[in-house]
Amino acid sequence: MLPDLEPVNRESTAAIIARQLREAIMTGSLPPGTQLGETELAARFEVSRGPLREAMQRLVSEGLLRSERHRGLFVIDLEPADVYDIYSARCAVERAAAMRLVRGGDRERVAGILADAVKDMAEADKQDDPAALTEADLRFHEALIEASGSRRLARMARTLLIETRMCLSALQGTYRKDYQDVDERVTEHNRIIQALRAGDEAKLLGLLEAHMDDAVQRLAPGTSLYSGPAPAAS
Repeated sequence: MLPDLEPVNRESTAAIIARQLREAIMTGSLPPGTQLGETELAARFEVSRGPLREAMQRLVSEGLLRSERHRGLFVIDLEPADVYDIYSARCAVERAAAMRLVRGGDRERVAGILADAVKDMAEADKQDDPAALTEADLRFHEALIEASGSRRLARMARTLLIETRMCLSALQGTYRKDYQDVDERVTEHNRIIQALRAGDEAKLLGLLEAHMDDAVQRLAPGTSLYSGPAPAAS
């Protein structure tokens, strides 16, 4: 028998703080390298340091904050090698999800969900809303992974997609001239949907891999999934 347990009716304070910090990191409001001061943040959130520390430790465990001895906590930095690492990990996760999908028999329903995300991408471009465009793009990939039915793939993808958003916020401005035309991005996503509908596993996996590699090359010139990260600056 289980002991009497109180039902949980609302999100804990630490969870709320972690969610808000995660969002600020993801959108670039807290840029890479930012030091997080407990005193300032506790005052901003109007909370004690206990739940704040719990929230920040959650983000450390997620890999979004790093701890430096005698210095404190910092938002992780993103270098070209990190772009390579993030997208190569995403490629592995999304290929695994796609294989489950293409063999699962529910392709048409999933394709419809993905098509809605692509429509939102095109609409965001018409409205000249880069943030909405990025959200729709990432929602496409999140939906693809969630539809696989694998909780573990979905769990691995969450931090990777947050880090992807960080990459786009931190690096897209630097490489804006090289960043992919929206029409090309929409076309790539539609080809992925077509391959899923057709049940063409080899084509689907190849398109996903090429899509990831293209993003790596545009966000971190000199880097490719096929050749590895660019050499570190001397």
